[in-house]
Amino acid sequence: MNNDLLFDFTVDKAAKTIFITREFNARQSLVWDAFTKKEILDKWAAPAPMRCETKYLDFKVGGRRFYAMINPDGQERWILQEYTSITPKTNFKLYNSFADKDENPELPGSKWDHSFSEQNGITKVDISIYNESLERMQNLSDGFRIGYTAMLKNLDDLFASLLQK
Repeated sequence: MNNDLLFDFTVDKAAKTIFITREFNARQSLVWDAFTKKEILDKWAAPAPMRCETKYLDFKVGGRRFYAMINPDGQERWILQEYTSITPKTNFKLYNSFADKDENPELPGSKWDHSFSEQNGITKVDISIYNESLERMQNLSDGFRIGYTAMLKNLDDLFASLLQK
């Protein structure tokens, strides 16, 4: 892993928003695919020892992704996402909420905005996560920081393994 790659995680309580900026040593098209394709997402989008399992992903405006983070003991935490805007290869937005196994959302949720850019083979991903409730954001922020950091490390490792092939 290139330790010179940018990683910033900022919580703005007043704005009820989390800002994440992360660089990857990978081409923009590959990073985009890693965030938008089920078969790649399931390889990195859960902090160990959990695993990610996507029940379905329909990547289009109005489409949804329904997936679970699964503990080693089999306990599932379901998440429902609805894509609200897509500009291919550069930006997508979604509405995110926890849900039960029957796809009933637990509100309030959060609005995610992902932007992708590349310079000299390094891809930068800027993510803003607006939480509809300050309480929800405060309940998530510490554990979320640890878990999301671990997930991004999983993605780094995945890119490194692909470069070795």
